[in-house]
Amino acid sequence: MSLRKIFRFLAFGILFLVLSVVIIGTLFINFSPEFGGSHTDNDINRYKESGHYNDEGFYNLMPTSLDMNADSLWATLKEYVNGVQNQRPSRELDILKIGKEEIVNNDSLTRVVWFGHSAFLLEIDDKKILLDPMLGDVPAPHPWLGESRYYKELPISIEDMPHIDAVLISHDHYDHLDYGSVMKLKDKVDDFFLPLGVGAHFRAWGIEEDRIHEMNWWDEIKYKQLDLVFTPSRHFSGRGLTDRNATMWGSWIVKGIRHNIYFSGDGGYAEHFKEIGDKYGPFDLAMMECGQYNSKWAQIHMMPEQTAQAAVDVKAKLMVPIHWGAFTLALHSWTDPAVRVTKKAKELNMPITTPEIGEPIIVGEKSYPMSRWWEKY
Repeated sequence: MSLRKIFRFLAFGILFLVLSVVIIGTLFINFSPEFGGSHTDNDINRYKESGHYNDEGFYNLMPTSLDMNADSLWATLKEYVNGVQNQRPSRELDILKIGKEEIVNNDSLTRVVWFGHSAFLLEIDDKKILLDPMLGDVPAPHPWLGESRYYKELPISIEDMPHIDAVLISHDHYDHLDYGSVMKLKDKVDDFFLPLGVGAHFRAWGIEEDRIHEMNWWDEIKYKQLDLVFTPSRHFSGRGLTDRNATMWGSWIVKGIRHNIYFSGDGGYAEHFKEIGDKYGPFDLAMMECGQYNSKWAQIHMMPEQTAQAAVDVKAKLMVPIHWGAFTLALHSWTDPAVRVTKKAKELNMPITTPEIGEPIIVGEKSYPMSRWWEKY
């Protein structure tokens, strides 16, 4: 075979490979259920009535930049390639287990169990609520597109979970809204409370309309003797290449007979924390975002020191740092969030609890988990 024919054969081979990748990628993006649903004209009109939506999608209460210039983007990509020291635990994390009967039989304690990252089971006034239950292994639309979590087992598997009254979602990013988890949970859950626009995903995934409840910032609803409030955060949304800010993002308040709980979702530090504290505080427990941060996107993710201050702003009696301990999604060591936030909380006299994954927090108790368990790894 002549050299020209060899080059021609290689060129056709490369072209075929590139076209195959493009076609497979296009088919995956357009037909994989992971990406969720689309929005009708009626949906768009409904979003515009929210007062927080324009031609570019939903927007924050204050100017917020999500863009990086070419130099900054290239520098960040090189950092990701090189990695950072202590980016993952030295071994698989130990998980504390909780049994189904223990959950079923708890009708008096307000209890919170952390599943890692931002996923929680909240038991309050004999109601069982899941917060951002991303319970899958990889926070991405496909396992090849992300790193797995730091542990294989959960405190309790979805299959073993008892009946759940409600699921609350803060926004539609993959590390908070997981298609596989929703599909496994949907027959165990009565109702889904969602930011505006996120209902389109749940409709596409076969959830009945009467179980989908979309809420705007500052919306309040009475649910099974609980008061639910959807409050702002400073963040963004999107599951695909072209749907940035097509859905809303935010934080949640769950107020029961005896205890008032705040869940921050994701977002940068701003004045909305103080406004939430003034309107709805104090909170017996605040679950505060603390992890997956970088100085280049400080407007949409808090630094640990800001997390502690935000807990002060919302008037928390006790805070627990979340959004860490399960996945590596940013360029800091996996223990950095816990080390820095505990130091700052002490400086601010902000009580903080640092449970192991699966270790229950009993709200209102005088003692709560405080070990520096991450030092074992």
